[in-house]
Amino acid sequence: MRVILVTKDDGYRADLTDVAEAGLPEGDVTVRVEYSTLNFKDSLALTGASPVVRSFPMVPGIDFAGVVEASPSPDYSPGDRVVLNGWGVGEVHWGGFAEKARVRSDWLIPLPPGLTTRQAMAIGTAGYTAMLCVLRLAELGVGPDAGEVLVTGAAGGVGSVAVSLLAGRGYTVVASTGRPEHAGYLQHLGAAQVIDRAELSGPGRPLGKERWAAVVDSVGSHTLVNACATTRRDGVVASCGLAQGSDLPGTVLPFILRGVTLAGVDSVYCPRPRRLQAWERLAREMNPAHLDLMSSEIGLEGVIPAAPEQLAGRTRGRVIVNVAGGA
Repeated sequence: MRVILVTKDDGYRADLTDVAEAGLPEGDVTVRVEYSTLNFKDSLALTGASPVVRSFPMVPGIDFAGVVEASPSPDYSPGDRVVLNGWGVGEVHWGGFAEKARVRSDWLIPLPPGLTTRQAMAIGTAGYTAMLCVLRLAELGVGPDAGEVLVTGAAGGVGSVAVSLLAGRGYTVVASTGRPEHAGYLQHLGAAQVIDRAELSGPGRPLGKERWAAVVDSVGSHTLVNACATTRRDGVVASCGLAQGSDLPGTVLPFILRGVTLAGVDSVYCPRPRRLQAWERLAREMNPAHLDLMSSEIGLEGVIPAAPEQLAGRTRGRVIVNVAGGA
């Protein structure tokens, strides 16, 4: 079977190669992978830009959707369509950049009715993470009438889906991006306004003028600090990424003077009931036309060259990997 394999025997490298199915790691469900996606974390793993991979050799791919081929587990039968996100897959356990995957049954969820495996990966981990952020904002009391909601890194995977979901729920969305050529794209997804990321990406003051009722941030570092500093009293900032950096060079002032809530969102080890809730809402709320607009498709052979392009910010929205059929 074809896989992308990351090794470091003779320097860190990623190769498209063939391995025997017998080489698959332990697990109680074998899945024929139809689609995966290229996520930011996958690109870090493929290039070695960050120590994402913790066991070698490794098949990256932190998510996939496909069809169960074999399962002694009572939870799944051959022919079932399933989705996987996270659980260390693609980091410590072979992931989705392979024609087959063997994983634990409790890492899988059934493909929600109304979604194809391709649509599920057009959403992917980025979209699933975006929904977790949207759910968090709503649970912490930020409704559509609360005011402007900022989405940072808006032209990326998490950001694109967040813009679409929030706008679909009736929120007034302000999209921050460093790529002004994508303003029309973001407005088509539902953004009421598009701003330059330079307004948020540099060192800022401990507190700024109050503006945002809430924020979905996938960028981190100065951008997250500035977003917190300009969030209104009792607002909520959902943090789920570190595209700019993992540091937090700010102060506690937004939290102790304005009551701002900084809500961390973890998609990797999210409990199963929460996953099911998020995917059920995605199947119901995600606009299929928006999925088509925000998605591009490559085959396994296109994954390795696409990784540095994604890290450099030259990809838009979601990159679907057609594992079964190439591109």
